[in-house]
Amino acid sequence: MSKRKAPQESPNEGITDFLTELANYERNVNRAIHKYNAYRKAASVISRYPSKIRSGAEAKKLDGVGAKIAEKIDEFLSTGKLRKLEKIRQDDTSASINLLTRVTGIGPAAARKFVEEGIKTLEDLRKIEHKLTHHQRIGLKYFEDFEKRIPREEMLQMQEIVLKEIKKLDPNYIATVCGSFRRGADSSGDMDVLLTHPSFTSESSKQGVCQLPDKEDGTAYPHRRIDIRLIPKDQYYCGVLYFTGSDIFNKNMRTHALEMGFTINEYTIRRLGVTGVAGEALPVECEKDIFDYIQWKYREPKDRSE
Repeated sequence: MSKRKAPQESPNEGITDFLTELANYERNVNRAIHKYNAYRKAASVISRYPSKIRSGAEAKKLDGVGAKIAEKIDEFLSTGKLRKLEKIRQDDTSASINLLTRVTGIGPAAARKFVEEGIKTLEDLRKIEHKLTHHQRIGLKYFEDFEKRIPREEMLQMQEIVLKEIKKLDPNYIATVCGSFRRGADSSGDMDVLLTHPSFTSESSKQGVCQLPDKEDGTAYPHRRIDIRLIPKDQYYCGVLYFTGSDIFNKNMRTHALEMGFTINEYTIRRLGVTGVAGEALPVECEKDIFDYIQWKYREPKDRSE
């Protein structure tokens, strides 16, 4: 299953679950990003469908659900399972790669290399911990905690502490907590903080672990993953847009930008010349500037799920 899947209130949770599992398989095992994106988009659209889907034909009316996915939905609705997923789950290599990619710091390529070397479980990883990178050791040490979703209430407490400490260092810092939290999600997988300062012109990223003080009843909060990225001021709002997501929204926005003669990434927006070569980075003082350049109506973070 997905690494930190959010709780679903959708009446089609079973369908979105199997689509998410297929998406992760295509990304982690097959490295098929096109298929990964297709399954993710279908899962996103179906998760917001207000009523229970009764057939693949009904699902196919939704943008992002094609004939092949509709067939899988029919199979799932009639049998309660999917032959393709059953086969994937029984394949040791696929299962091991999927497991290892759930460890922070281990991507699909590293996971496949580990599996080829006979390292297939968390216990196997612990035996070679001395060979792991710093990030991988953190991911392994706090694996169980990092698997847990962070409730929004806890994220709000973490945000208050982090932003207060940043302002203590220098009141001129600008910081934004991005990701699904900024889009209004009820829970998050980790805390993504983007940081800039008017005098900063170089970029770096730090990953660490944080933990709130114990609750009033004395019980401890789980350890949480926190990523802090320091971004040059002139690239900051392109970064905020990108790391707020969702990935489907970013993809759609990039496609529209290209149609309008611009190219966008997490660093800059540039105008494409007649030869297709990108020009100088355009000035950006806020996210809305990026929407304005490509003549796209501004969307609040809570409206950027697709």
